Amino acid sequence: MLRTLSLLLIFLANLAQTARLSPDPPKPCSACEEWNANLAPFKLYGNTYYVGTAGLSAVLVTSSAGHVLLDAALPQSAPIIDAHIRALGFKATDIKLILTSHAHFDHVGGVAALQRYTGAVVAASESSARALRQGSPTDDDPQKAIPDNNFPVVANVRTIKDGETQRVGTLALTPHFTPGHTPGSTTWTWQSCEAGRCLDIVYADSLNAVSADDFRFTRSASHPGLVDAFRKSIATVEALPCEVMVSVHPGFSGLDRKIASGNFVDRDSCKAYAATMRRTLETRIASETKR
Repeated sequence: MLRTLSLLLIFLANLAQTARLSPDPPKPCSACEEWNANLAPFKLYGNTYYVGTAGLSAVLVTSSAGHVLLDAALPQSAPIIDAHIRALGFKATDIKLILTSHAHFDHVGGVAALQRYTGAVVAASESSARALRQGSPTDDDPQKAIPDNNFPVVANVRTIKDGETQRVGTLALTPHFTPGHTPGSTTWTWQSCEAGRCLDIVYADSLNAVSADDFRFTRSASHPGLVDAFRKSIATVEALPCEVMVSVHPGFSGLDRKIASGNFVDRDSCKAYAATMRRTLETRIASETKR
């Protein structure tokens, strides 16, 4: 009887917490249902956990002084992320800082709702901060011209600089600006420790050279040095200390394979990711020069 009552109280507490989260209207898109499919949360290493969906990454880094969340997927992903955090034994309301990779609806769509819910500070590069405040990509974003590319506005965003470490208690996460996919793209690094062993964790932003149909990376009037910047970004990720890597789309870093093996340590993952994205970029450049 006491066990039943205890379980009921836990259920009611979780229900009450969920009720306080007010998600924004769901975002329709051709891939959204597939991206938003459920994937049970799991530990990556130490105090770092995957709390995203099957197709869109979100990562929680925990501490006794509060937690850090990286990305929030789609607007309709916010309740899933909240449920995943609770399933791991943590509370979303203990999130003190929300960090972003790049400001597209499939990675920051849930940020506004989770900020309202948690009261967390949102921090982003200057370009991403502008996009978050206006609820759409900036004018120099390669995907700006894609229709219906908006997302919920995030009213309060702290602008950060390249390399400016963000801290919550003992947590220290460092941004590495990696422009190309968007002007404000940011890759994040930190260390997580387990049983006295500390590893370098990388949350790698997209390095994929995709765009609206009429955009040309080689002839961008708004960003004339884009190709060189993109190549530098790929080299930056390639050179990072990297023992556990998660990409913003988990398929880019072979997460399914790693879940199956139960081993997320892969010291070649950043180099392999960079090599793949370098080939993609050079193929895109070659195709543009033929037009």
